[in-house]
Amino acid sequence: MKKTINALEGVLPLNKPEGKTAFSLVRLLRKHLQIQKIGHAGTLDPFATGVMVMLIGRRYTRLSDLFLNEDKEYTGRIHLGIVTDTYDCEGKILSRSEKVPELDEIDEVIKTFQGEIQQVPPMYSAKKQKGKKLYQLARQGQTVERKSIGVHVEIEVLDYTYPFLDIRVNCSKGTYIRALAHDVGVSLGCGAHLSALMRTRSGKFYLSDCLSGERLECSDFQLEELSARMCTSL
Repeated sequence: MKKTINALEGVLPLNKPEGKTAFSLVRLLRKHLQIQKIGHAGTLDPFATGVMVMLIGRRYTRLSDLFLNEDKEYTGRIHLGIVTDTYDCEGKILSRSEKVPELDEIDEVIKTFQGEIQQVPPMYSAKKQKGKKLYQLARQGQTVERKSIGVHVEIEVLDYTYPFLDIRVNCSKGTYIRALAHDVGVSLGCGAHLSALMRTRSGKFYLSDCLSGERLECSDFQLEELSARMCTSL
């Protein structure tokens, strides 16, 4: 028996395309499903790609905290030698360095970012301070002191061809990969920013489980594609 639109509620793992915002994906899903109650369990910056867990229907949006608390996995590219104000490729360049770290130096620094670490959230983040999101203050030219938070990370170096350092990161809730890239650059003495990021896993959902977000904009998109990826058992 064919599913009706009202039956298409559940958890949908979606592969977010580069350049898209979380809200734009929510808007496309609302258009296709004619359901207003749609949320997600953890956003991604516009330049990033990969797994976003979309929650469709009131029953599932109420479970957002369950999914937000899950560990995540990423692959990322750190651009050494250039510091930006946002800690990523979309920010304004603040400084450059000619220092070229050796691989053994990088390996030693990476060892200091394993396990439980303290991380200071970036100014360009949605963290709130005195009722205002940090990025709102940053856009006004303000920099405020932020409290560090404890996170758990496991980092693996995948490749290094200066100025690019490719890494895989398994991490706990609340970890900022942008801040990790920035902090690695500080420890190396050359500065760095995050130039690419892909979330490869969110909780139990992997890229292989995902519907391509690009399909939502295709004229030949069928709801059956969506329902085939939907998870209703938790």
